[in-house]
Amino acid sequence: MKAFWERFREGEYIGDFVYGANDGIVTTFAVVAGATGALLSPGVIVILGLANLLADGFSMGASNFLAIRTENELAKKQGEFATPFQRGLVTFGVFVIAGVVPLVPYVFGLFASHQFAVSSLLAAAMFFSVGAARTFITKGNFIKAGLEVLLMGGIAALVAYGVGWGVKTMFGIAI
Repeated sequence: MKAFWERFREGEYIGDFVYGANDGIVTTFAVVAGATGALLSPGVIVILGLANLLADGFSMGASNFLAIRTENELAKKQGEFATPFQRGLVTFGVFVIAGVVPLVPYVFGLFASHQFAVSSLLAAAMFFSVGAARTFITKGNFIKAGLEVLLMGGIAALVAYGVGWGVKTMFGIAI
């Protein structure tokens, strides 16, 4: 049976990597953006961000495990392939690793008056990096691939920020 890292280098986990990392950044930064739009405190952002990061990361990894196991059972594949557990673990791992990045300025209390701006820049760099990383396997254009994921993540962040700001404004929620 092929070793995990050999399978990784061959691109077997590329879908899990892109899916997990991208969703980790999107959902975590959506929490950061929405909470910032609602003018929540940095402490609340950390609590919401970490709770979302770990719960959603587990859910993504477990869901990927179940989906791959179901596919394997239905297809009754012959030969060697990654186990559903390995695929779920990759999804969970990259979800958490990539998803924690937008929380760094809040968790460590860095750049107190500019935490959202720093978080935004870190998230943007991660979005681009995840997109560009796909090209190590696909051999595509890394700038195009990076910008594609950056654009998608940026739109999701704008939606989340707008919802946070809109709900706070429309309902007069005071924190």
